[in-house]
Parts: sequence; C-alpha cells; structure tokens
Amino acid sequence: MKTYQILFLFLLLNVPITLFSQSKSIQSKAALQEVAANQLDENLKTRLDKIDRMLNASIERGDVPGLAVLIAKDGKIIYHTAKGKADVASGKNMEKDAIFRIASQTKAITSTAVMILWEEGHFRLDDPISKWIPEFKNPKVLQQFKYADTSYTSVAANKEITIRHLLTHTSGLGYGMIDGDERMKMIYQKAGIVDLYTTENTSIEENIKRLATLPLHHHPGEKFTYSEGLDVLGYFVEIISGKPFDKFLKERIFDPLGMEDTWFYLPENKQDRLVTVHKKENGKWLRYSGTYYDADYPKTGAKRFFSGGAGLSSTAKDYALFLQMYLNQGELNGKRILSPLTVQTIMANQIGDLWSGAKHYGLAFGVVTSTGVAEGGIGSEGTFDWGGYFNTQYFADPESKIIGILMKQTRDSPNEDTGWKFRQMVFSLVD
Repeated sequence: MKTYQILFLFLLLNVPITLFSQSKSIQSKAALQEVAANQLDENLKTRLDKIDRMLNASIERGDVPGLAVLIAKDGKIIYHTAKGKADVASGKNMEKDAIFRIASQTKAITSTAVMILWEEGHFRLDDPISKWIPEFKNPKVLQQFKYADTSYTSVAANKEITIRHLLTHTSGLGYGMIDGDERMKMIYQKAGIVDLYTTENTSIEENIKRLATLPLHHHPGEKFTYSEGLDVLGYFVEIISGKPFDKFLKERIFDPLGMEDTWFYLPENKQDRLVTVHKKENGKWLRYSGTYYDADYPKTGAKRFFSGGAGLSSTAKDYALFLQMYLNQGELNGKRILSPLTVQTIMANQIGDLWSGAKHYGLAFGVVTSTGVAEGGIGSEGTFDWGGYFNTQYFADPESKIIGILMKQTRDSPNEDTGWKFRQMVFSLVD
C-alpha cells in the first residue's frame, strides 16, 4: 500500500474518535454551583452588598412583602437570598427555595418544548396549525361588534395561522381577561375561554378548540398582539408527542436540567413552599384574590389544565438552571436540550419591525438590541428576558454570562421599583 493511502486510512479511522471526544468536552457544562461569599472578589462583594441594601430597603419601606433573588455569573451562583415574608398574615418568612407562580415565564419553557420537537423534524415553523388542529382552518378577523349583546361580524383572514405566528404573538389571537381590547374580553368570556390559572375540570384540548372558533384581532403576521398562542402550542406539543403536556415537560426539560420544583400542580410535599400573592390595601399587605384566576391554584382543583402560556410555578434556582442551559447554547450538565444553531434561531428577530427600539422579539424571549444597550441598564446586545403576571422577572446576558432573577408575588403595586433597580445594578457587576 502506498504511503499516502496508509496516511488517508489512518486519518479516516481516527477523525471520528477525535471529533467525538472534542464535542463531549465542549458540551459538558456543569450545573450551577453556589460560590461562598468568602471566595468572591472584594470588588464584586462590594457591588453585591449595594444590591443587598437596596432590596433590604424595599422590604423595610413596605414596597414589597417578600422576595427571592438569584444572580449567577460564569455558570456559578454568586448571590442567592430571600427577604421578607412569604405570607404576611401568618408571618411566614420567605425562603430561598420558595415556590412562585411564574405565569408568563412559562412561555419560554413551552417555546423550548416546541423547538425540541421541531429539531426532530415533526414540522416546519411556517406550517399552518390547522394541519394538526383542524378547528383553526379558515380563521376569521373581527370586523364589527355590538356591546349590547356581544354579537359580532367577521371577515376571512388573508392567511392561515402558522406555528411561527403562535410563537411570536403575531397570530391575531387575543388574551381574554387581560386583553387590551374590551371587545375581545367580552367575546372570550362569553365563550368560556380559560386564560391562566384554573382549578376547573377542563383540559387544554377543550379550551383550545373553543378558542379556535373565535375571531382574531387582525390578519396573522401583521401585528404583535400578546396572546394565548403558547396555550395553543401546549396542546400542539401533546398532539405531536402523544403525551400529556406536563409529562413531556418533565421528561424532556425539567428532569434533564434538574428542575425538581417546577410544576403545573404542586405535589403535596411542596405546597407549603408556595408564596401567597399579595396586594396592598390601606397600607397593609393582604392576600390577593383575582376576579379571573383561582387563588388556590396550583394546590387544589381538577388539576387537568396545563397552560402553556401561564400555568407553571417554580423557584429562582430552577429557572436559573433553565436560563443557564440557554447561555450554554442549549446544554447543561452533559444534557443537551437544544442545538446551538436552534438557540441562535430562537434569539433572532422573528417579527421584523413590528417591534422597534430597545428590544426585538425572537421565538421565546424579548432580546436587547443595540438601541437598548445605548439606553442603558438592561444588559448587552443579545440579553434575553421576560416576566410574569405576579411580578416575577428574569434576564440572561450571553456576553457577560450573567443571570438575574427576581421573584415576587404581588399585584397592583405601581410604586414598587425593585425591578428596574435590580437589573440596572446587576450589570454593574460586569468586570
């Protein structure tokens, strides 16, 4: 055999082994570990102390009854604390492992589930959802509405609703009781649409099939309208996977990432860690009971409704694991959830100029633009974020490798400003 043939055969036999070992070392990112305060740089400790004092002051002033906070840097937890009360009436202290209703923070998790199935080749993003949920075939757009009897007229939409439309809130669907259009609120309420937390004996299949018969705000793809699109996709995940939505999330996301405290309905042994939703009335923090959600969720009820848009409860640590997976380009602790290219697709601007300014919208998150960097205080270009209805928030910056999570459970607190202060001060930690 000639020398060049021997060399070629040697390379052919050894390249796959080399590539395999290289990809394994690149992919293996350890799960988040907490760093002791005495191991932190003095400058970093000084800046963290400023954040700590700001949060303490908010509790002392009564701006917020309690909160849990986590900051991670370079894959390590550098600050994790809990302050105030988890339940004011009983005097129960907030703990670091307190469980919060994360509401719309559920959306990014549902989007991730959709993209897991997309990677497996089950569908294309621009496929019509009616291919799997026929009730969405031939959608209609609201035209005229009569407040007297909630009757309306509609016109045929100029295109089908696609999976991409549902991921990006451009489908034209509304959001019922939190919708900005009073007409849609009335239409959804009359149809019995469930928006978020419920203890009723219903399923996402039943809810979505009712939703599919209702008119849209606008033609698909023409505007950004915050919607129940992720609830539709929760049911879509059930159809594609052949599994209940809660089981799919547990098997494909929560268990691999070690998210042991993230649930639609809490097991009995975790229920005492659930934080009470509070509202301030006459200077006192009282238990908040909304007019369109059940305050006993997620403890009681039929436990059949898995809202992909707003149904999960979780801890600061669990959600940090989910965000770290994204900072690691789709992998954590040797478990790959998404490919790096899929993460890039998720972060890319998916709605063109329907948003402008500080952020664009991808397939799961709001993403900071160069304009946002210039405005200041919200992170590097590419920082991704969102929040929840009961005053929870998160952000993660791929450039500085920082995660910030601030969990509260309050409603109607217009003067409470820990949110923007926390985010602005966290980015002072960048060295």
